Amino acid sequence: MSNAVRDLMAILDLEPLEINLFRGRSPQVGWQRVFGGQVIGQALVAACRTVEGRRPHSLHAYFILPGDPAVPIIYEVERLRDGRSFTTRRVSAVQHGHPIFAMSVSFHVEEEGLSHSIGMPAVPGPDELPSQSEIRNRILPAMPDPVRGYFERERPIELHPVEYDRYISHEPRRPVFNLWMRTTAALPDDPVLHQCVLAYASDLTLLDTSLVAHGRTLFERAFQGASLDHAMWFHAPFRADEWLLYSQDSPFSGGARGFSRGSIFARDGRLVASVAQEGLIRLRREMGARTVKPSSA
Repeated sequence: MSNAVRDLMAILDLEPLEINLFRGRSPQVGWQRVFGGQVIGQALVAACRTVEGRRPHSLHAYFILPGDPAVPIIYEVERLRDGRSFTTRRVSAVQHGHPIFAMSVSFHVEEEGLSHSIGMPAVPGPDELPSQSEIRNRILPAMPDPVRGYFERERPIELHPVEYDRYISHEPRRPVFNLWMRTTAALPDDPVLHQCVLAYASDLTLLDTSLVAHGRTLFERAFQGASLDHAMWFHAPFRADEWLLYSQDSPFSGGARGFSRGSIFARDGRLVASVAQEGLIRLRREMGARTVKPSSA
């Protein structure tokens, strides 16, 4: 197992403090605030620790305050309902005496029922995209320094964008962003762990998709970006250590907020999860709003 994946497993392995009470820690990597996906993943772990015999099928979360990576996060789970078919939990994440995050999670027993799903977009598979050596030698050198540093950094989630050129050109384009992702090492066979890891990964690129229509990215210093809310639905079994296509689109941006959706497919075409998020994409005043290109997409 790679060091990055081992660190992710440690981050998701919360310390139990009391019944319904857990403590989580942040990686000490010099970040100024806590990554939103980390809090989503840890809160989902906390909720799952209070439920037996059923898996989460949906979560709905709000980011309230920026997290402080220098101190632990306390997760308090409220047991709202334990029904015959559904279980509901509410999780609050607290730092410095104040809630920084709140999430509701619903669990469901396995049942048979009618089934349908949308098809996976026709995009190149991970083996059809440029190889790692091509990316390293040809694509990364053409990217801006912040983008190149992001993709060169050792991380637990391997990201393989289909549309790499959006990072090289500032041309506005159709507000769609596809990427393949998986953990950089194999995970244990616990299905709930794979759900928590995917919840963590679901926040990596979703907000940035809302800037595709404007030919911009959140790597630019001109933007102040932050996740505001996050919703996720789990549809079918999957493994987070196998390739998953994260097909994202942004139907709307306005009022300094961007709204994005994501459909996550297994490589065999099954829709395994859906995601929606609204986030802050505020132009910093000192950068000047005139630098933004309008788009009719």
